[in-house]
Amino acid sequence: MNRRLRLTPAAVALATATALLATSCSSSGSDDDQDSADASPSNPPAATAPSTPGAPGTTTPATPPGTTPTTPGATTTAPSTPGAPVPPPAAGGHWQPTPGLAWQWQLGSGPVDQSVDVPVYDIDGFENDASVVSALHAKGRKVICYINAGSWEDFRPDSKAFSKALQGSDTGWTGEKWFDIRKLDQLKPLMAARFDMCKSKGFDAIEPDTIEAYNQHSGFPLTPEDQLAYNRMLAKLAHERGLAIGLKNDLDQIPALLPDFDFAVNEECSQFDECDRVAPFIKANKAVFHVEYKLDTNQFCAKAKSLGFSSMQKQLDLNAWRKPC
Repeated sequence: MNRRLRLTPAAVALATATALLATSCSSSGSDDDQDSADASPSNPPAATAPSTPGAPGTTTPATPPGTTPTTPGATTTAPSTPGAPVPPPAAGGHWQPTPGLAWQWQLGSGPVDQSVDVPVYDIDGFENDASVVSALHAKGRKVICYINAGSWEDFRPDSKAFSKALQGSDTGWTGEKWFDIRKLDQLKPLMAARFDMCKSKGFDAIEPDTIEAYNQHSGFPLTPEDQLAYNRMLAKLAHERGLAIGLKNDLDQIPALLPDFDFAVNEECSQFDECDRVAPFIKANKAVFHVEYKLDTNQFCAKAKSLGFSSMQKQLDLNAWRKPC
């Protein structure tokens, strides 16, 4: 599951307040960690409570490090040296991310910081236009399109297209409700439209979020078989459009879905001692893009590297800050 769904906004806010209080009592008083997106603090960063959910942690934080306050979708100055080369599209017509590719995951509000020198970016599909994707491609990056495929969000521009009958219980984030994934005939064209948007903007892959409603309090009597059918539908839609697609969490169904998905996106498998369960992707020569929020890099990087994961520490609001392994 999306680990952030375990925390209600109030709980995250409490954690943030506690962390900020602890920081204010620190004797160091250093601001060096905010100087760049790749800062390396001595302590794990504090989580930030999201005010608008959906894209994980869509908050209204301060402008991410390394950017200037501009309108969303604006580009920043290109680095002089492009990132490492990325693999060409697979024979099947879509990109196949391989183990070990460094990545950046920025879903928080504000323009994407394009100065991070990594070959893969994962950014919000709705909030970034084609010019951002094109600018990242010009720097040699592959770009993943984040889309919420498992729950309704009231702030998305297509929210009115989803009938009330498709909306179940709250996910724990304001304005977000689980989909009734059994209704494939209704959800398929809506997801196809979102994937078409990603394709039209030039994205290389899809990251579909909240795609394990069957083990949540969704408000519907969903089964594992319902989830398998829905997730495979998503994979087929992506591949029909020449896009790679990642399996977001959903650890229990990795053995069944491994052939259908091209990479994995995982949150906090180290914290919950679950990383071995994601390792089948590596054995299949498929990348695992992994983040931890509460653990510092010295607590998880050794094992993550031994498994072949592409791992980093991020703040919960998923702004530009990152601390890679």
